[in-house]
Amino acid sequence: MRRLRRSTLLAALCLSACAGIGTADEQQRFIDRMVSEHGFEATQLRELLSGAHRVQGILDAISRPAEAMPWWKYRRIFLTPERAAGGAAYWQRNADTLARAEATYGVAPEIIVAIIGVETFYGRHTGKYPVLDALYTLGFHYPKRGAFFRQQLGEFLLLAREEAVDPTSLTGSYAGAMGRPQFIPSSYRAYAVDFDGDGHRDIWENDADVIGSVANYFARHGWRHGAPVASPLSGVGAGREAFVAAGMKPSLTLGQLRAAGIRGAAGLADQTATSLVELEQPQGYEYWAGLDNFYVITRYNHSNLYAMAVYQLSREILALRNTETTAKRNHD
Repeated sequence: MRRLRRSTLLAALCLSACAGIGTADEQQRFIDRMVSEHGFEATQLRELLSGAHRVQGILDAISRPAEAMPWWKYRRIFLTPERAAGGAAYWQRNADTLARAEATYGVAPEIIVAIIGVETFYGRHTGKYPVLDALYTLGFHYPKRGAFFRQQLGEFLLLAREEAVDPTSLTGSYAGAMGRPQFIPSSYRAYAVDFDGDGHRDIWENDADVIGSVANYFARHGWRHGAPVASPLSGVGAGREAFVAAGMKPSLTLGQLRAAGIRGAAGLADQTATSLVELEQPQGYEYWAGLDNFYVITRYNHSNLYAMAVYQLSREILALRNTETTAKRNHD
C-alpha cells in the first residue's frame, strides 16, 4: 500500500513537472514566433508573460458556457423586458449613428443594438478579467484550445502595439473578448472601425466605434440588407434528424423541408437556402428555418441559441422603438 501511494505521488509530481516544462516550451516557442514574425523584443515579452497570471476562475468559466444550456433556460437570460427596454433606449441615444451605420454597411439598427445587448447589456458588463491574464491562462493552461488562444494572444499584442495601449491595462471576458461588442483580438484587428474619425478604434467607451464595428463585422460576413433572418416552422416529425444534422450553414432548401411535410416560412420561395434550427423547450422542441442572415449572426458566436436570442431580442427592441416613435409622432 505504501509503495502504491508513493508511486502515485511520484506520478502526480511527474505530471505536474512535465506540464510545467510543456508550458515553458510553449511560451518560448510563442516568444520566438513573435520575435521572428513581428519584430517584438524577446526580453520584453518574457517580462510581460512572467507578470501574467494563471486564473482558475477563467478555466472554470470556459468549462461551463451558457450555450450548453437548453434553449428555454438560455432565452430567459437575454429575452427580458429590461434588456428590450435598454435596447430601445440605446437606439434612442444613438439614432443618428445607427442610421449612418445602416446607410454605410446595410445592417439593420435593431440587429446592431441586439448584439450589444446580448453581449454586454449595452456596456454594463464588459468583463472583469485582464485580457492578458485570460489569454495567457487559456493559451498555456488549456490544452483543449491552447493553440487558438495563443494565436489570440499574439493578435492581442499586435493590437496593443498598433493602438499604442498598455496590454496590461485592458479588461474583458474570461475568453479575452473586449469592449461593448466583445470582440476577440483578431476580430478587433480585422473589423473594428474608427466610425467617428477621431483617430482611435475605441470599443469600450465610444458608441460610434462600437456601432460601426458591429455593422462592419456583419457586412463583411455577408449580411443582406432587408432579407429575412428566420421563420418558425411546424409539422416537423420523423426524419428531422438528418435535417438538423446538416448543420448551421444553410445547405437545405425550403422546398426540401416542405416535401417532408414541414410547414411555415410563408412568402419565401422553395429554393430559399435554409438550415433547420432545433430549440429545446421543457416539453419538446420548437423549430425554425435559419436563413442566410441567421447564419451570419452565428459567425459572431457559433451557436444557434445565441443567434436566436439576438434575433428575438432585435424584434422586441424594434417593436418598442416603433411604439415610441408612433407615440411621439401622435404627441407632436
